[in-house]
Amino acid sequence: MADRHSFFRCYLVGALVARTGDDMAGPALLLAALTLTGSAAEASSLLAAVTVSAAVGGPVLGALLDRSPRPGRLLAGALVLYATGTAVVVTGLGRAPGPVTLLVAGVTGLLGPALSGGWTAQLPRTVPAGRLPRAGALDAMTFSVAGLAGPAFAGGAAEALGAPTAVAFSAALIAAAAPAAWLLPPAAGPGPATRPGPTEPPRAAPPAGIVASGIGAIAGSRSLTRATLTSVCSCAAQGMMTACLPLLGERAMGGAGFGAALLSCAALSALLANAALARRPHVVAPDTVLWAAPLLQAAALALAATGGPVALVVAVAVAGLAEGPQLTALFAVRHREAPKGLRAQVFTTGASLKITGFAVGAAVAGPLADRSLHGALLVAAATAALAVPARFAVRTGRGPVRTGRHA
Repeated sequence: MADRHSFFRCYLVGALVARTGDDMAGPALLLAALTLTGSAAEASSLLAAVTVSAAVGGPVLGALLDRSPRPGRLLAGALVLYATGTAVVVTGLGRAPGPVTLLVAGVTGLLGPALSGGWTAQLPRTVPAGRLPRAGALDAMTFSVAGLAGPAFAGGAAEALGAPTAVAFSAALIAAAAPAAWLLPPAAGPGPATRPGPTEPPRAAPPAGIVASGIGAIAGSRSLTRATLTSVCSCAAQGMMTACLPLLGERAMGGAGFGAALLSCAALSALLANAALARRPHVVAPDTVLWAAPLLQAAALALAATGGPVALVVAVAVAGLAEGPQLTALFAVRHREAPKGLRAQVFTTGASLKITGFAVGAAVAGPLADRSLHGALLVAAATAALAVPARFAVRTGRGPVRTGRHA
């Protein structure tokens, strides 16, 4: 039990440091590109390039993690490479040709799921089976804490030292989490049993087949498909809001850095909501939270479109109340439904799709915001609301496995 506690502490510390660096990197890159190019469209294109390639990187990284006897060491290498790529991107801004910078950003983004789904997939090896729901809520809280600290650090560092320096700090934080990843337990380590699924491949299957099996595991489960569709729509709306925040900060508060710091308001409310869920993880069924949260998110984005500074702060806080519990619910569904032998792929593939949704949302919102900031936010609200009909449209595949209060 002492070893498990040690593993879990190591897990949480590493996850918090890496995710703080990642949440700092996005706004810092956006601010750096906006400062050097003066175009919201070009800045959002850079953010999209960093994230959209995760659609390819997530399934491949998940397949490698599921097959690795020491997945933590593979994660450590991915973190170092991701940090290095981020530093190269900011170094090239204003110096290298634009297409070259976008290419480096795209290659770097291949490793993005390591900080989210790739890490969370290791959680069951660090805690006893009975503590997994609470551990999942604490894991989701690291996203909220990182979302609180990262944008605040990015905005503050950008205002005080310049956006390129803020990007460099974010890369250093990501790399600093590598030792914690290295110390995570091996694949044969302790962890709760997961139910086998019909899509679980044999160990000797070729890598391409294993990647396809991870995607099939999501498509073959009604609960996983619904959770994935809902989270992708929500993330697309989040990407739109993130791309709009620098302009909102300039117009409502007098500085683009203040817009990036507003993300901390959303993260704080998400943290408070998840802290409550960590104390009572079974109070609401995760499947219910997954479809209810986007409605609250849509209302928040519509409120942000009014443009006033007070309304803007309230809007991002309400958005956090939706995003925090939704992430905890998403983790609960994935842990419950992921077939044995495909857990990492389910998490990294789902994370890659979410990141891609975020990237597409950011790419779409940039040009829209240049023309009409109000219109871009209303499109974001409609995108979030789309998660509800998308969720209920899925009626095929295996239903959720009901086990006691997890149902």
